[in-house]
Formats: sequence, C-alpha cells, structure tokens
Amino acid sequence: MSTPVLAIVGRPNVGKSTLFNALTGKRTAIVGPEPGVTRDRVMGETDWNGLNFTVIDTGGIDFAGDDMQRLVYAQVEVAIEMADVICFLADIHTGLSDIEFKIADMLRKSGKPIVLAVNKSDRPGDAPLEFFQFFELGFSETVAISASHKLGLTELLDAVTAPMQSIAMEEEEGDYITVALTGRPNVGKSSLANKLVGEERSIVSDIPGTTRDAIDTMIENEYGKFLIYDTAGLRRKAKIGDPIEYVSALRSRRSVEEADVSIIMIDAIEGPAEQDTKVAGLSHNDGKASIIVVNKWDLIDTSETSIRDYENKIRRRFEFMPYAPILFVSVKTGYNLHRLWPMILRVHESSTRRVSTSVLNEVLAESIVQHPTPQKKGRHLRIYYATQGGVLPPTFIFFVNDKRLLHFSYERYLENRLRENFDFFGTPIRMIWKGRAARDESSSRVTPD
Repeated sequence: MSTPVLAIVGRPNVGKSTLFNALTGKRTAIVGPEPGVTRDRVMGETDWNGLNFTVIDTGGIDFAGDDMQRLVYAQVEVAIEMADVICFLADIHTGLSDIEFKIADMLRKSGKPIVLAVNKSDRPGDAPLEFFQFFELGFSETVAISASHKLGLTELLDAVTAPMQSIAMEEEEGDYITVALTGRPNVGKSSLANKLVGEERSIVSDIPGTTRDAIDTMIENEYGKFLIYDTAGLRRKAKIGDPIEYVSALRSRRSVEEADVSIIMIDAIEGPAEQDTKVAGLSHNDGKASIIVVNKWDLIDTSETSIRDYENKIRRRFEFMPYAPILFVSVKTGYNLHRLWPMILRVHESSTRRVSTSVLNEVLAESIVQHPTPQKKGRHLRIYYATQGGVLPPTFIFFVNDKRLLHFSYERYLENRLRENFDFFGTPIRMIWKGRAARDESSSRVTPD
C-alpha cells in the first residue's frame, strides 16, 4: 500500500498552492495572484512526527459551466478519490458563500475524513471573530491558519495526520524509471500521459498551454515501475510572456534534468520545427536516453507522405542525435502505443549498460586495426586503454599519448563501433580523452591537437 494521501480542495484563490508549498517545503506548486493558476493536480511528499504522506494540490472549484472548469472539476474528483484525508481550505476574508456549502456537501459524500482550514488568519494568537462563522459548515475539525505566514500549521498537521495513523503503510521500495514527456505546447503530452497512466491524470484540451505544472505520477505495470513526468510545453523564450509561464518552463526544464528517459513529442501535422530541436537539445545535452514520438499520425495521408520520407525529414532536423529511435503513433486512436513501453525499457537498459574493461579494450584494439588512429606531423594518436567511467549516459575514458592528436571524425568512428558492439540504442555516449603530456592536462578541449 502506498503512503497516505492528503488532498487540498477549495474555491479559487484561497491559497491552496501556498499551503501546498508550505507543507512540502518546496515551491512545487505555482503561486500567482490571479485565480485559476493551478489547473492540474500537483503532488509532493512531506512528513509529520515521523509519518510520511503525499500532498495533492488541486485547481479551484467555482462550479462555473465553462469547459475549463469542467476539466478542473474532474481533476478535483480524481484527487478526492485518491485521498485518504481531505483538507477543505477556505478564505477568512471572503467569508462563507454558496460555493463553500456546495463544496462541503460534495466532500461529505466522499466519506473521507475532512479537516476545514480557514486560511489568511494572519494575526498570531486567538482566532478572529470571523473565523467562527465557518463552523456553520459542520466540520468538527476546523482550524485557523495562515499558509503564507505559516501560522497554525502545527494544529493543521496534527488534525490531518490523526486519521492517517490507522492506515497500514508498507513503504514502496525498489527501482523505477523516470520518464519525462517533453515537447512544444499542444502536441499531445497530456493525452499520452493519461494513456500511459490509465486515468485522466492531466487536463487535456485543444487550448495550447493547458498544462502549466510539471505533473508526476508513479505507476506500476507489467513492464515495471515508472515515474511519469507530464511537463508543460516548452516555448521559445520570446513567447514566454508572464511569470507563471516562465516558472512552468523552468519546472519542465528541471523535469528533463531529473528524468532517466526523455520522450520528445512532435506534432505530425506541423512537422519538426526549430523549437523541437531546442527541446530535444535539452535531453541530448543532459545525456538522457531519448525517444522521438511523432503524434497524430492518423491525420497524415500516407499515400502522399510515407513514414520513410517523414523519418528522413526528422533525421535531418535532429542530426545531432541519430541514436534516438523514432516512433509514429496516434495517442487518440492508440496506433503503435503498444511499442512504447518496450522501447522505454530498451533505451533505459542501454543508458545503464556497463562494459567490462577487458571486453571494451578488445573491441578498441580491433577497431584500431580496421581503421588506424589519425596522425599529425608524423605523430600518431596512441590509445593505451579505455575504461567505462559511468552510466546515464554511458561514459568512456580513453587514455592516450596526446589527446590533441584526435580528430572528431575518428571519435565518431569509435562511437559507432561502440554502438555496433554493445547495442547502445537510444542513448548518447560520452567520451572523455586524457593525455599523458602535462600540456595536455591543461587543455579544456576534449579533442587533441
């Protein structure tokens, strides 16, 4: 069984994300002055008195009839279903309204323990008189807090963790693979996340930029255990106009850094663009195993555009990462999605593969025989031996007489030989060259003279 879950629920702009950040100790939820900043569920871990539990921040409920609010409401329902305890957050300044009573009725139907927290009670000491009107909602556990000033959080944590003490907790141990879904806005990342997770985890609509937080979900299936990051779409810096979107972009960037596998999604209709290469470049420069997923392939007329022609176009655009496999899918129809999980496993296994020093040097010696090392002014590059220095990505250290004798074409040749012999599928390879000469050690370039 997983750790207990606390869901924070309330109307817009009552401070749910501020409380989430205060409880988790991290600025994971995006906080802004305008209502409706949080649209998706955001999850974080925290502990109190030795009890570890998960906190879910949700979008604000206002029972409006527009499409976006219906999507938010559906997300809140899922969060309530996941929760073991619910924190109903209200705002002491706005007081009671019909919305609070409607939310209270909705939460009672869940049958979950509910703690009512009245936020923005910013003065230390006894609760103000306005606080006591909230007892009309009928919750015995009602506390006054200030999320921004961190007042009353001790009482709140005691109240929400009391029901959790009876939950039998078996700490989930074991390795898992972290997968980041990256790409431009509106290419289908959230739809794919929902398919992989098997529930409506991220808001899906045709409005670009709907996902503004990097959302993570732990799942386990027949292929193993995975942590899925659904990231906000990465735009060009010039198009990042407001601070909320800027923070979203930073968070998406951090999700890529923390991932084991990066899935780079491209819209088949729009085709690969310059921004796609920049998104892919983040994964490549971070040394992430990568898969290029071309979504919406069901909308392409294959009598006019073949997979081979389209793949060649992608290869030309992504020439810096020829190792990345390309998968054509339709998240909407499910076309080719069955091939994604095995591909994720394969690229991850490649990125964590270790090669013994003896086998590595046998392949190296054979490669040198087939294609002798370069020379410059009568001096040959001598490779004494090589060893693997790390994984994620596979990193190889070559000890040579003078690394400045290396030519980039020979380095590429050796990389190809490593890929051929050890099946480094879908992962970049790092090659570090160390020379013997003192002058060599001071060189900042990995290529020799």
